[in-house]
Amino acid sequence: MDTFDVIIAGCGPAGATLAAELRLHDVRVLVLEKETEPVSFVRIVGLHMRSLELMAMRGLLDRVREHGRQRPAGGFFAAIDKPAPQGLDSAHAYLLGIPQPVIVRLLEEHAAQLGAQVRRGCTVADFEQDDDGVTVELADGEQLRSRYLVGCDGGRSTVRKLLGVGFPGEPSRTETLMGEMEVGVPQGEIAAKVTEIGETNKRFWLRPVGEGVYGVVVPAAGVGDRAEPPTLEAFKQRLRAIAGTDFGVHSPRWLSRFGDATRLAERYRVGRVLLAGDAAHIHPPTGGQGLNLGVQDAFNLGWKLAAQVRGWAPETLLDTYHAERHPVAEDVLDNTRAQMELLSTEPGPQAVRRLLTELMDFDEVNRRLIEKITAIGIRYDVGEGPDLLGRRLPDIDVKHGHLYDLLHRGRGLLLDRTERLTAGGWSDRVDHLADPTAALDVPCVLLRPDGHVAWIGDDQRDLDGHLSRWFGTPAG
Repeated sequence: MDTFDVIIAGCGPAGATLAAELRLHDVRVLVLEKETEPVSFVRIVGLHMRSLELMAMRGLLDRVREHGRQRPAGGFFAAIDKPAPQGLDSAHAYLLGIPQPVIVRLLEEHAAQLGAQVRRGCTVADFEQDDDGVTVELADGEQLRSRYLVGCDGGRSTVRKLLGVGFPGEPSRTETLMGEMEVGVPQGEIAAKVTEIGETNKRFWLRPVGEGVYGVVVPAAGVGDRAEPPTLEAFKQRLRAIAGTDFGVHSPRWLSRFGDATRLAERYRVGRVLLAGDAAHIHPPTGGQGLNLGVQDAFNLGWKLAAQVRGWAPETLLDTYHAERHPVAEDVLDNTRAQMELLSTEPGPQAVRRLLTELMDFDEVNRRLIEKITAIGIRYDVGEGPDLLGRRLPDIDVKHGHLYDLLHRGRGLLLDRTERLTAGGWSDRVDHLADPTAALDVPCVLLRPDGHVAWIGDDQRDLDGHLSRWFGTPAG
């Protein structure tokens, strides 16, 4: 029986990211992907600021940016057209639009280059966990053994169902058709009609994406089977019903549908089995947060699970994954619920939308919503202290370059402006930069591998306590 440290079910963005994070720590990883080939349809997704920062932390941003198109970091919340606030606290204050198959391929290639194994055409049929590990049975009857199993296998997650974890929430009440196709009428005619209808119907638009192809979004008549893609005829019918014309749409590149189902797993961990990405949470795509939320789950979980496998994790470290990420997902679910209400054509929600549009002229309101959508406003509960504690540290200037260049290996970092402190017995897990010129207004910070601040201060004994809390017993 083949044995691994971690088996990951699903090689989407969350699964591929998690595999790479684990490989940074020499964890033996196998990724099982049920699809034999990568998805072929080209759906554009957006990487928000925090995800771009995480890519920069691992040296991936330049590679990813080559394949994307930058756009301003504004107008995300319920498609309310407001510019991004000035001076957002990020070196990557933009949205990167990128084809989903491309970002998945880049993340999978990154994991494979680091040594992760990926098997396609493999489906988890069952598993059984014990005190020492998990026995995973595939659909063809093959059995594999690992110390941990992580379900990154989507909203219909087999791992979550077999684990018996509840997935409470609301089913889809509305559905939207989305696709890319060619049109048969002049661009000016389309633009005029879209402007007219867009005054009241925010779930309707046609936008040119290049080479005569348009992205088309239109409300569906009801809720269908999401496993079945819609037909071109369904698009034509809905376009005629809402716009009075089907714009002569033809030659579709891809067609899909999405609903507004909103669900959150009750637990992200049961023993040696964990959940991440859409297996842990689903919500409407409003604001473009889904892929980002899953990738950020993986960055939070990766180093903690690696620490458990490598044997230096403090006793409660792995439990902080649920404690930190479950509330983040709750907040995303709530803001997408709010956004869906604001997209309604009913008079009440439209009145609230007008009021919020007015309030977003206040910089503080606009900034709060952008920071929420882009995940740069997250603060983990790591204890009492200055506001920076528990937050991510931006990519500040340090001697010889930028902070994130020092985080490519997925280790902790002691950034020391006093030049008096040391990582001591934790130096096999935590790097140390003594730099009095670092652009910080505190003496020293201890950064976790995900870039969040775990400690602020200037006392070695206090630092040692926090090194133990996050990075375990020092090496002998």
